Formats: sequence, C-alpha cells, structure tokens
Amino acid sequence: MAAQAKDESAATPSEERQEEEEDTNIINAVVSKLPTRQGWSQSLVLYKNYWINPLFVQGILRLHTTFKPRHDDIILASNPKCGTTWMKALTFTITNRSRYELGNNDHPLLSRHPQELVPSLEIFHRHKNDDSLINSLEALPSPRLLPTHMPLSLFPPLSSSSIAASARIVYVCREPKDAFVSLWHFVSKYRRGGEHSTDNLESALDMFIQGFSPYGPFWDHCLEYWRQSISSPDNILFLKYEDMMSEPVKHVVRLATFLGVPFSVKEEEDGVPEEVVRFCSFDNLSSIRVNKSGEFVRVQDRVVDKSSFFRKGVVGDWVNHMSEEMGTKIDRVMEEKLKGSGLVL
Repeated sequence: MAAQAKDESAATPSEERQEEEEDTNIINAVVSKLPTRQGWSQSLVLYKNYWINPLFVQGILRLHTTFKPRHDDIILASNPKCGTTWMKALTFTITNRSRYELGNNDHPLLSRHPQELVPSLEIFHRHKNDDSLINSLEALPSPRLLPTHMPLSLFPPLSSSSIAASARIVYVCREPKDAFVSLWHFVSKYRRGGEHSTDNLESALDMFIQGFSPYGPFWDHCLEYWRQSISSPDNILFLKYEDMMSEPVKHVVRLATFLGVPFSVKEEEDGVPEEVVRFCSFDNLSSIRVNKSGEFVRVQDRVVDKSSFFRKGVVGDWVNHMSEEMGTKIDRVMEEKLKGSGLVL
C-alpha cells in the first residue's frame, strides 16, 4: 500500500495524510467487493473464509501494513463471547501486579472497562488516528497485551510466522452451546435508535451451525489455534473456559508462568493467585461502577453498552435458553467438524 512505498521518516505531514487517504480508499475498495450477508443484527462480509464485520475487516487490512511484532508480544485470542473480557482482566492484572497492587484504589480496572483498558487489535487499527484509543502500538511498553478475535490465518502475512515462532499466544475456547447463547444475547443488545434487536434464537442457531456468525465458522477458528498449540506448545497456551471456571487458581498460576511472570513462592504463600481470581471474578468486575453503565461504543445508529459484556458467565447456561433438540444440532455439527483433530468441545 501507499504507506509502504515511501520512507516514512522523510514524508511531510501533508504527504502522510495523502498516503493515509490512499490506504483508506484501497481498503474500502477491497471490503466493498467482498461477499456480504445480512444477519446477527448487522451485515457481515466473507473475508478469507471467515464472516466478519466490515469495519473490523478494515482494521485487519490496516493492521497488515502497520503492525510490527515484538518477540515478547502476548496475543490474547478467542472466538467472540468465549471469556474475552475475563481474560483481558486476568492477563492485565497478572502482568502488571508489581505496578498496581490489588488492594489499592488506583488500580486501572477500578476506573476503566477491561475492553477499554486492553483494546482489541481490530478496533485499534480501524481508524488510524482515533484519539479515543491508544495513539500507537509502538508506544505500549513491553510485553504488550494484544487481544484479538482474528483467526491465526488472518494475522499480517509478513508477521504471522514471527508471531507463531516467538510471541506467546493464549487462546480461550468455550463450549459451543454456551458460546452461541452468549453471542446471541450480546448481539440482541445492540440498540438501534433505542430499540433492541428482535432476531429470534432459532434463526440465529441456523446461521451458527451453517458457519455464519461473527468470526465464524466457530469450529475453524478453534481448530486453527488448536493445531498450532499441538505443533508449537511452547508458544501457544490453549485453554478451555470451563476448565478455568472449575479450577481458576490453578489456571491463573499456569497462565502467569506461561506469560513469563510466574508467582513467587512468597506470593503463593500470601494467596496472591487467589486474590487475582477474586479481583477478576465476574461478580467483582460486574459490580464496578464503570462496568455497569454507559456506552462502550457507538457506530452509526448502533450502540453497545458497557454492561453488555457482563451477562452471566455461567457454565451450562444454554439449557435455560435452548431446547435439548437445539443443543443436539450444535453437538452434531461440532462432532463432525472436529472429527480426527483431537479437540473436544
């Protein structure tokens, strides 16, 4: 793209603006030609076999020309509604515990939503000069926490090999039925002109098992990271949401070790891992004022509220929203799609 054609250090402000406009025009042209399908209260486009919000595809394409990986980057990846907010809070708290003590009132998670404190790569790069987000990834101290819903195959071509070889990747998957129900509830909270979405659960289920959902197909997304975790176990930690919920302290200790900031013997004796679990628990995070009200983002006529990121987080909650027959539909598709991979969801 234009931004790569010239020496940026020699470009004048006007030349940089022109290059940015040219990049934007190229990106918009690419996105406009992608197959489009309506659903999930928004239109999605098919980009390299994945259905993604066109605004996020813009972010991914911009990422391809601007992202500069570091050897100590920490990638936090997941399908939507698979514990992303919880993982952002956990990793931020673990990696910054020497800087921010959990008992202090100035801890950033008490004043900023986890989704704002650790913004996703796609959102960050959607608008290059968006002052409401971090001004530059280059300004972030190492190790950087870089959350994303991108499948591994959509990382920038020139850096994907570096990411797979050196960066630490934490991937969280979730039982598909619970993930689907959580996704449906989240999308149904998109407000358009003050109204809630009326998409019904049955039609959403049909789309989901067809592979048509945000960042879907769900199973392909999981399989990319699963296979990478098998071939590069030192670089990718593949976690299951249900396992983390059943033994949170054990997995927090494991996570800290993988991230290169293991708990000391004294910290474990003092109960620091348990305090991290308590501080980042659903009950605690959802009760913090900054997470209970206000808008997280407004895009055109749609609004996502901060509270929509905290619904229940309960394992097995799908039984309260779907029939056994509907659950069986998802189970059969997952069994077929994951067959022979060794991955069981």
